[in-house]
Amino acid sequence: MPAHSPKDLLRLHALPLVLALLSTLCALIGNPATHWLRYERTAILGGQWWRLISGNFVHLGWPHLVLNLAGLALIWILFRHAFSARNWIIVTFISSAAVGGGLLLFAPALEWYVGLSGALHGLFAAGLVAALFAGNRADWLLVILLCAKLAWEQFAGTMPGTAEIAGGKVIVDAHLYGAIGGAVAAALLMMVKRRRRT
Repeated sequence: MPAHSPKDLLRLHALPLVLALLSTLCALIGNPATHWLRYERTAILGGQWWRLISGNFVHLGWPHLVLNLAGLALIWILFRHAFSARNWIIVTFISSAAVGGGLLLFAPALEWYVGLSGALHGLFAAGLVAALFAGNRADWLLVILLCAKLAWEQFAGTMPGTAEIAGGKVIVDAHLYGAIGGAVAAALLMMVKRRRRT
């Protein structure tokens, strides 16, 4: 079988393709998808728990979606080899759940949230953790930049221009919770991998 057959490429890039297709489908459906899938505190407390995850896949509009998909592509270019396909799915789920769970527990005033950016911060953080476990010291610069960005957002607010591009308020806490979830998930997966080797 050729090394770069369409089947191989689909398998290699399955995660970003699925995330992109799911998010694009939600955007095409529009308001009905947003209404049923967005993170919505009252609805979640009323039993609609799927919104803790599904809120990551609906967006404020096309510019918001394109911005997030560009971030997803960059993360995949940098870190796609960091984990197996199965482990990337685990990281994505935990990062997404960390966003929803974090907002539910620590942001009681936030009524609703949409967007993939929180989960993307989790994927980015996970890729960095895997790189550090592999001994890639050059990636410490990216760790510093990510921590600096998260700190800026917590103490100074959104990065300049992001709200205008996204088309609405940026919920910076989602970035923090996603990054924490992704980093923890990656650290656990890498420790399990090391234990199996030894």
